[in-house]
Amino acid sequence: MTVEQNVLQQHSQKHQQTLLNQLREITGTTDVQLLQQALQVSNGDLAEAVAFLTEKNAKVPQQDEATYYQTSQVPSDRYISVGSQADTNVIDLTGDDKDDLQRAIALSLEESNWAFRETGITDEEQAISRVLEASIAENKACLKRTHTEVWSDSLNPHDRKRIDTCPVGLKNVGNTCWFSAVIQSLFNLLEFQRLVLNYSPPAQVHDLPRNQKEHRNLPFMQELRNLFSLMVGSKRKYVDPSRAVEILKDAFKSSESQQQDVSEFTHKLLDWLEDAFQMKAEEDREGEKPKNPMVELFYGRFLAVGVLEGKKFENTEMFGQYPLQVNGFKDLHECLEAAMIEGEIESLHSAENSARSGQEHWFTELPPVLTFELSRFEFNQALGRPEKIHNKLEFSSMLYMDRYMDRNREVTRIKREEIRRVKEHLTLLQQRLERYLSYGSGPKRFPLADVLLYAMEFASSKPVCTSPVEDIDSSAPPGGTTGQQVSLPSTAEQDPLPPLESAGPASAPTTAPTAAQQQRVAIHKPFTQSRLPPDLPMHPAPRHITDEELRVLEVCLHRWRSEVENDTRDLQGSINRIHRTIELMYSDKSMMQVPYRLHAVLVHEGQANAGHYWAYIYDPHQRCWMKYNDISVTKSSWEELVRDSFGGYRNASAYCLMYINDKKPFLIEEEFDKETGQILSGIDKLPPDLKQYVREDNELFDKEVEEWDALQIRKAQQEKLVLAAAAAAAAAATAAATAESSISTSSPQPMSIESSPPDNTVPQQEPEYMEQPSPTNDSKHLQEDTERAISRAAAEQEERSPEALLTAAIKLEYARLLRFAQEDTPPENDYRLQHIIVYFIQNQAPKKILERTLLTQFADRNLAFDERCKSIMNVARAKLDLIKPEEVNMDEYEMWHQAYRNFRDTTIFMMTGLDLFQKTNYMEALMYLIYSYQYNKELLSKGPYRGHDEELLGHYRRQCLLKLNEQAAAMFESGEEPEVSTGLGIMNELVVLCIPLLLIHDTERDLLAVEDMRNRWCSYLGQEMEPNLQEKLTDFLPKLLDCSTEIKSFHDPPKLPTYSTLELSERFSRVMAAVGRAPTGGR
Repeated sequence: MTVEQNVLQQHSQKHQQTLLNQLREITGTTDVQLLQQALQVSNGDLAEAVAFLTEKNAKVPQQDEATYYQTSQVPSDRYISVGSQADTNVIDLTGDDKDDLQRAIALSLEESNWAFRETGITDEEQAISRVLEASIAENKACLKRTHTEVWSDSLNPHDRKRIDTCPVGLKNVGNTCWFSAVIQSLFNLLEFQRLVLNYSPPAQVHDLPRNQKEHRNLPFMQELRNLFSLMVGSKRKYVDPSRAVEILKDAFKSSESQQQDVSEFTHKLLDWLEDAFQMKAEEDREGEKPKNPMVELFYGRFLAVGVLEGKKFENTEMFGQYPLQVNGFKDLHECLEAAMIEGEIESLHSAENSARSGQEHWFTELPPVLTFELSRFEFNQALGRPEKIHNKLEFSSMLYMDRYMDRNREVTRIKREEIRRVKEHLTLLQQRLERYLSYGSGPKRFPLADVLLYAMEFASSKPVCTSPVEDIDSSAPPGGTTGQQVSLPSTAEQDPLPPLESAGPASAPTTAPTAAQQQRVAIHKPFTQSRLPPDLPMHPAPRHITDEELRVLEVCLHRWRSEVENDTRDLQGSINRIHRTIELMYSDKSMMQVPYRLHAVLVHEGQANAGHYWAYIYDPHQRCWMKYNDISVTKSSWEELVRDSFGGYRNASAYCLMYINDKKPFLIEEEFDKETGQILSGIDKLPPDLKQYVREDNELFDKEVEEWDALQIRKAQQEKLVLAAAAAAAAAATAAATAESSISTSSPQPMSIESSPPDNTVPQQEPEYMEQPSPTNDSKHLQEDTERAISRAAAEQEERSPEALLTAAIKLEYARLLRFAQEDTPPENDYRLQHIIVYFIQNQAPKKILERTLLTQFADRNLAFDERCKSIMNVARAKLDLIKPEEVNMDEYEMWHQAYRNFRDTTIFMMTGLDLFQKTNYMEALMYLIYSYQYNKELLSKGPYRGHDEELLGHYRRQCLLKLNEQAAAMFESGEEPEVSTGLGIMNELVVLCIPLLLIHDTERDLLAVEDMRNRWCSYLGQEMEPNLQEKLTDFLPKLLDCSTEIKSFHDPPKLPTYSTLELSERFSRVMAAVGRAPTGGR
C-alpha cells in the first residue's frame, strides 16, 4: 500500500466514523449495523440516510416503537437516544452539520400524531412550535453581534498598550468570542504555537495553489501565523484577528448569520491544520510514511470490542475530540464510563451465544492533547427548539486515564464488577437510611429521630389551661327577665391573672354550687360563648397522664431514639466507607500511570440560541489560572473556574475540556536558544519573516502613541494660552476695580479673591471651595465661622497682638472642626461637606497641609471689615508668603485638594442620581448613579473615609438597572412598534452597556441582578409572538447574554450643577433623609 493510499484510508475511516456519530445523534438510533446500512444505501449522503432511517422507523408497529423507547433508557448509553432521560421528547444535538439538524427538526415536527398520543400536544400547539422554529431559523441572521454599536477602541493608545509580558487578548470582531476562546487555548500550548509559527508552505505550491483545499488552507495558515506572532511580540494589549476569522468563516454554511459553536469551529480548525501540515509532511518525507504533527498532537485511537447479533468483533478507530454526554451524570468519570460502553454488553463476558448487541471502547493510544466535548445542547421536540443543559458536572484538574486503556482491560473489568456489586450494596444501605430520614406513611415525612424527640417533648409538656373572664351582665336581658344571673366560673376556669394584693377573706374559694345556682339558666352572650373552650390548653399537651406512665414513656422514647440515632450513624458511616472504597478503587499506582493535567476549560454562558464564550487556561510558569475573555486577560483562580464551569450556577458551564499528558512536558516548555541556553521570549522566538511583521506593527503602534502624545501636548499648550489670556483680562478688570475703589468715599466693601490683583508670592490659585466669590454665598458661611473664631480668641486671649490672635483663632477653629470629624453622625449629616478640614482630618492628611489650608481660610480678603480682622488677615497672608517650597510640598497640597474636589463631585453625582431615582426618573438617574459608583470606588480604594457608602450606591445602581429592565420588558410585551423600539433602545443604550460594570466586580447581588434581567428576556424565547418581534428579540439576546467584562464605549459624564457649601450640605441632607425613609427591599 502506498503512502497516499494509507493516508486516504485513514481519512476515509475517520470520515465514516464522523458520519456514523452524526447519524446516531440526529436520529437517536444506536444500532451500529442499521446505521452502516443507512449510509451504504445513501452512498454517504447524510440527508438520505436520515430519511432512510426515518422511513424505516415509521414502518415499525406502534407497540414495538413504544417498547423501543422504553427499553432504550440505559443510563450508561454513550449516545442518549430519544426517551433515554426523564423527558422523552429530548433529542441530543452533538452533530457538526447544522443543516442536518434542521432536517431532524423538520422530521420531528411531522410526527404530530405520535407526539399527541405520547405527549398530549395538539396539532395547533405543534403548529405554533413550527412557526417559532421557522422564525428562529429565518432570524439567525440577526444573531451576529454588531460590536460597532456598543464597542469601540479607546482613542487613547495608552489604554491599548500591553503591560510588560501580560498575555495579549483578541478583539471580538462580531460574534467571534468562540474564535478567541479556542485560539487562546491552542496558542498557550507552546508546542502547537511553535508548529504554527515555524510552518512554511510547501515549496512546490509557490503562488498558485493546486486545488480548492490549498487555496483555502494556505492563506489561513499564513494569517494564523501572523496572528500568533502578534500574540507573542505585540506591544498592543489586544490584537485584531479579522483576517483569519474571515477566511475561516467562509467554510461554514450561513456562517455570516449565526454564532459558531465551539466544537464545530474546533473540528473545522483541526481539519484545516491537519490538511495544511499533511501537504508539508508529504513534501518533506518523499517515499516514507509522512507524519502529520497535528494528527500526532490531537488524534488518538480506541479499540471497539463488541457483539453484533451474537457475533463478536474488534476494530480500531481514530478519534479527535471525544464527545461526552452530560445529562444524567455527576462527574467526568461517570461520563467517560458511560461513553466507553454502548448497548447491552453482558454477552461480551459470557460464553453463551446471545443475540444481544453492544460494544466497549478501550483506548489503545491517547493523544498528547486530549479534548472532551461536553454535550450541553439538546433539541426539545415538544417545544420545537434547542435547549441548554445546565446540570452540574464536576471534573478534576488531574485525570488518570488508566482505567480506560486497552492494556488494563481485564483489571478494569474486574474493578467495574467490584464497583457494581458495591454500588448495589450501597443502594440497599441508602434505601434503609432513607427510611430513617423520611419516616411516615403520609405525604409529609420527617427524620425518625426527630419524630421520637417531638413525641418525648409532647409527653413531657404540662397543660396550661385558660378561660377568659366572662362579663357578668347585671342588667335585665332582652327577654325582660330580671332575676336571672350567670354563675361565676370556677377557679380553674378563671383567667390566670395575678391575684390582687387587696384580696381578703371575701375572696376565699367558692363552695359547691347550691341547688338554686344549678337551676339558673345561662344568659346568651354571643361574644363570650364564641371564645375558646375554657379547658383548652395554651399548647399541645397530654390531658391525662400519670407520673408512672410518663416515666415509662420517657424511658422508652429515650431508648428508641438512641437506637435510631445509632442505626442512622452506622448506616451513614457504612455509606461513607463505601464511597471512599469506590473513590480509592483506582488509586493504586498501577492505575495512575497515565496522568492528564487540565490545560484549558472553554465556558459558555447563555441559552441554546445565544450566549458568550471565554476560556480558563492554566499558566504553568506563574502557577495560576488565567481568564481569557476577548480583549480582557486577567488572573483567576480554581474557585472561580469551578463556579463558572461546573454548571448548576447561573447559565454558565464548561463546554469543552482540554487535558494534556503530564508526562510530556514539551507541550508547555519554553524554547531555548541553542547557543546561549537562555529561554527565548517575545519577538526572539519568531522566525525572521514574522519578526519583521511584528516590528512593523509595533512601529505603527509606537507612531500612534507618539502622535497622541504630541496632540495632548499641543492641547495643553493651547489651554495654557487660553488661561493666560483669561488671567490677563482678569488682572486688567481687577486693576480697574481697585482704582475705582480707592477714590470711593463710601464704606469699604469686601473684595473677592477673583476680583483681587494676582498675588505673585502665592504659587497658585486656591481651590474653588476655598475661594469666596461674595459674602452672600460660600464666603458668608465660612467668613462667619472665621470671625467667630477670632472673636472667641480675642475674648480668651490676654495678648492682643495680631499674630497671637491668629494663632489662638486657628487653634479654636481646628478644635471645633476636630470635634466634627470625631463625631458619629447619621448619613444625612456629613460634616465633610461643610468643611475641607473635616475631610482632611478623617483621612489623616499631613499636618502641613492642614496648617496651610487653615491659614488660607484666615487670609481671606473678605475678613477686612474691621481693623482687627484686617490685621489678622494680613498676618495670615504674610505667613503664607513665608512658607518655603521645601516646607510644604505644593504637589502634595494640590493632590489633597484635588481629592476633596473629586469627593464633592462624587457627592453631587450621588445626590443627583438618588434624587432622580426617588422621583422615578430612572433613565436620567442611571448615568449619575453609574458614575458616582465608579468614582466613589476609586476614592474608597485610597481610604475608607474618602468616599460614601459603597453598598448604598451599589444597591441603587442595581435597582435602577432592574427598574429600567422592567420598563423595557413591559414595552416589549406591549407589542406596539414605538413601544418595542423604545424598550429595546433603553436596553441597548443603557442597560447592556452597564452590565459589564456589574460583572467586573463579581458581587453576589450584582450577579443575581444580571441573572434576573437575562432570565426575563430569555423567558420570551418559548412564547408565541409576531415574526418582527421574534426577529428583534433574536437580534438583541446575544448582546444581553455577552458575559464579557470589557467596558464598552460609554456616555460622557452628565453635567454637574454648581452648589455652594451650604447648598450642597442642605440638599445632600434632604436627599439622604428621603433615601433613609424609602424602602430598600429587593436585590
